[in-house]
Amino acid sequence: MTDGARTREDLRITIMGAGPGGLCMAIKLKEAGFENFTIVEKGQQIGGTWNWNRYPGCACDIPSHLYSFSFEVKPDWSRPYAPQPEILEYLEGVADKYGILPYCRFGNAVERAEWSDATSTWTVTLEDGTTIESDIVVSAIGMFNSLVLPDIAGLDDFEGTKFHSSRWDWNHSLEGETVGVIGSAASAVQLVPEVVKEAGQVHLFQRTANWVLPKEDDPFTEEQLEHFRQNPEIALEIRQTIFDGIETGQAFYDRGVRDETEQVVLDALAVVEDPDVREKLTPKHQWGCKRPLFSNDYYAAFNRDDLELVTEDIERVTKDGVLTKDGRERKLDTLVLATGFSSIEYLSAISVTGKGGLDLEDAWSEGAVAYQGVTTAGFPNLFMLYGPNTNQGSLITMIEWEADHALAHIERIVEENLAWLDVRADLQAAYNDQMQKDIQDVEPWTDGCNNYYSHPSGRVVTQWPKRMTDYREMIEDIDPDAYETAKH
Repeated sequence: MTDGARTREDLRITIMGAGPGGLCMAIKLKEAGFENFTIVEKGQQIGGTWNWNRYPGCACDIPSHLYSFSFEVKPDWSRPYAPQPEILEYLEGVADKYGILPYCRFGNAVERAEWSDATSTWTVTLEDGTTIESDIVVSAIGMFNSLVLPDIAGLDDFEGTKFHSSRWDWNHSLEGETVGVIGSAASAVQLVPEVVKEAGQVHLFQRTANWVLPKEDDPFTEEQLEHFRQNPEIALEIRQTIFDGIETGQAFYDRGVRDETEQVVLDALAVVEDPDVREKLTPKHQWGCKRPLFSNDYYAAFNRDDLELVTEDIERVTKDGVLTKDGRERKLDTLVLATGFSSIEYLSAISVTGKGGLDLEDAWSEGAVAYQGVTTAGFPNLFMLYGPNTNQGSLITMIEWEADHALAHIERIVEENLAWLDVRADLQAAYNDQMQKDIQDVEPWTDGCNNYYSHPSGRVVTQWPKRMTDYREMIEDIDPDAYETAKH
């Protein structure tokens, strides 16, 4: 305990990450009178995943009228599912409008965060060795922050050009080249139809066929866009319609609806002319067991002679290309690793030490756990946005509610003059036991396919098993009795 009351002006807050979560948290803090905060971002600008992922065809798979902030509705998205440059431009505009850029420190990643029981503060150490002393830490690094490189022999032996899809090398031209793409999930589904237009030949190495749904994504006409600008209430109506559609969709929970959804994809697959290729593109797991994907031109691209679908297992990468287990080597100029991110690490992607020297990696040895997705026991004054088991519907919508919830805790720290608050371990355990039981009721998520949802322990650590509305109602108010506290 120390002398003096806490104030909004002197409470020191560090936000890790300048993506949608960090931006949202900063705006809400500033509006609530908390301005002694710093946003630390390893990239050179705001945007998070929409800054890092710049591959051809990159777009959101949630309609943009909902995948945007409720307090900053954009009436004139160019099309229902906006492409990456437009989403990044939107986020940059929000950061500028709300005056967030002066609070940002770019190009300096967080290496570790350490809690001191003696001083009730966090020390955040950056990659350049500098430190930031903080009373509060907000993790807005999200779920997709650690790149996954495929565990394939010889990957470092390749002598051509090689890069991960989320670190696209726009200085390198693919024109006329022979390109190999390893991976067939979200990024590959978007980039392959674009890359094949430029390259001379593309070989897509697929391990598992995925469900790729068509989407209503015709660009809005200039007349429509002008109408939207003149009548901004239309954007709110579109936003609500999208929200209601997601909330009433029962495909994860209703086998009949899943059957209908699968048939939509099978009908879309009919565009593939070669029956052998069509069969190889047909998923063998039920819809929802892996992340559903969206594209209107992925399947049609396989009618091109310059796109080959390779389903033979990869033996190894050579200096010249990729050797499959049938003994065939495909010579390549460029190798693209469309292998995604490690989605189960969350905050444990960096070194975090809590009360009594508790290491977050040890605390999460059986999988990431949190209470209501925002706090985790043993780590006081630490709040997460897009934390464990909050993946549902529009992530920006979920993040807004999580930021409001974190802000309520931060305000409590000031109003009650607390040194710290920490969720009770017993309540967190009970919450997560129930969470896993609820998840077991969602058949596709536990159907045994290889998805990004699960920790090796078997615990599903990413998904929220109910409606977005249920989550909002759960965290609208904080329960003071769920937290241990100490006075300042």
